[in-house]
Amino acid sequence: MLSRVEPAERYPQCLCLSPTYELALQTGKVIEQMGRFHPELKLAYAVRGNKLERGQKISEHIVIGTPGTVLDWCSKLKFIDPKKIKVFVLDEADVMIATQGHQDQSIRIQRMLPRNCQMLLFSATFEDSVWKFAQKVVPDPNIIKLKREEETLDTIKQYYVLCNSRDEKFQALCNIYGAITIAQAMIFCHTRKTASWLAAELSKEGHQVALLSGEMVVEQRAAVIERFREGKEKVLVTTNVCARGIDVEQVSVVINFDLPVDKDGNPDNETYLHRIGRTGRFGKRGLAVNMVDSKHSMNILNRIQEHFNKKIERLDTDDLDEIEKIAN
Repeated sequence: MLSRVEPAERYPQCLCLSPTYELALQTGKVIEQMGRFHPELKLAYAVRGNKLERGQKISEHIVIGTPGTVLDWCSKLKFIDPKKIKVFVLDEADVMIATQGHQDQSIRIQRMLPRNCQMLLFSATFEDSVWKFAQKVVPDPNIIKLKREEETLDTIKQYYVLCNSRDEKFQALCNIYGAITIAQAMIFCHTRKTASWLAAELSKEGHQVALLSGEMVVEQRAAVIERFREGKEKVLVTTNVCARGIDVEQVSVVINFDLPVDKDGNPDNETYLHRIGRTGRFGKRGLAVNMVDSKHSMNILNRIQEHFNKKIERLDTDDLDEIEKIAN
């Protein structure tokens, strides 16, 4: 996008769609850093809460935002003239299309763009649904595939812990913390209720805990992630909101307090990969620990192992020496 902007022309030329407010901000930060030697280059965020006066046209060259707001800016509010867009980027396409609304909005935006607009679609995973969507948005594409799945998993050691209840899972978690030094950790839960409970229990144990979940307003979520990134809290407890794209380099351990399953209760391999991929970033070593508390969750774990063809070792959290070993 940066290479295609004509700074002298004061209107939006590149449009980037992100599935969430947080990812839009994160991408925007990168644009700002890379564009700082290009002082006349301007960036606008089309996200909920960014209110502009009706009837004005925006002069920023690059607009990054979420589908609903971008669609409003292009059609209803006419802040952007879509016919002048040269580059259209859809980031995290697989997440985009998982939300039906996002999918429809993205296609409606794409239909307003000129025929010669360059379309770029990025996605960490490409199932059939993503391909179908891609064909609607990017006709006759050049396809660049990176072999990433295997590489991600090579730098992350994966373990599971057998427990019988939520309280046992919590005890196992405390034992892990007691035995190894953890720079920062992310802990994933299936429901907001579990996440709130766990955050409260960890706080009682004296941990500095941040809680992230879907019902927070976007500004709150951004503030929580920023604090975690700055290291003000050492543990981030979250539901799936955060499984994707959030880069915090110091995360050395990811814990699946609940294993990721889809709405039918089947293993969600994509989410598993994204979750544990929050550690071992940039080729560093990482550690992933899965809490198993029933026959059902053991079955889910076995199916995840088969899918990635990677053994997940059992860890006895009552044996502190054994936990120390995995950290080295």
